[in-house]
Amino acid sequence: MSVAFTKEESSETAAETLLPDRPVSAHPNLVTLSGLKQMQAQLDEARAAFEAANTIEDVNERRRQQAGPLRDARYFTERVRSAQMLPDPESHDVIAFGSTVTYTRDDHPAQSYRIVGEDEADPKNGTISFASPVARALMGKAVGDVVEVNEQDLEVISIS
Repeated sequence: MSVAFTKEESSETAAETLLPDRPVSAHPNLVTLSGLKQMQAQLDEARAAFEAANTIEDVNERRRQQAGPLRDARYFTERVRSAQMLPDPESHDVIAFGSTVTYTRDDHPAQSYRIVGEDEADPKNGTISFASPVARALMGKAVGDVVEVNEQDLEVISIS
């Protein structure tokens, strides 16, 4: 009976420690300088969490605590390795990767977002991915241009 219990516990532990890899986008891994620094910091955090979990004496608990950081370390190692850092745009004539664009949407107040890489995008903090529908529609546009996204008109007010 105790052997069966041990095997069951081991199979449960194995399932908890084999986390699937985080999905990687098919888009190029474009990043800003701040985005590259952010990814490197997240990689460093994952490595530190993995090392901290190494100090846990219970083997099963150590494996459980290492699973997330190990997965994150694999992901951010690949993302840092494949990063294509683009400089900030030199001109503000048209919207490009790294631009901050302000636009109005129908009867809504103006919104401003910086167009950045996928891993650094955070709309709540004013950044959107270059692969998002809004960013794709706005890229290459100038002040005064109007684009349609999801049946709504967006008018570019400013680019910085």
